[in-house]
Amino acid sequence: MKHNVLALAGALVGGALGYFAFFWIAEQGFYALVLPGGLLGLGAGIVKNRSVWIAVACGVLAIALGLFTEYRFAPFSDDGSLGYFLTHVLDLRPLTLLMIGVGGLIGFWVPFRRRQLAGQPR
Repeated sequence: MKHNVLALAGALVGGALGYFAFFWIAEQGFYALVLPGGLLGLGAGIVKNRSVWIAVACGVLAIALGLFTEYRFAPFSDDGSLGYFLTHVLDLRPLTLLMIGVGGLIGFWVPFRRRQLAGQPR
């Protein structure tokens, strides 16, 4: 249980770093939407844990953080609300959706590959 909590805390820190790093990099003229979800997964992957659910939760949270980051960066001009944004996610550019998906994949894969199976030494 302790390892799961530490993994989620690492995910929280990594996700926050990714969120702020995205905006800093955007100010430099680059679009790195994979960062929030990717750093969330890297933060969670620092700690080995046994739970597949942590990896799944991190993947889902990475996608949610990627969507929220895109919403904060470029909301739709028709309606700036989060609800409108979420109902029109498929109207985003394919590259944007790809980067959010890659961030979600990293958010899942890093904690998943770092999980410790029951018979392995710590």
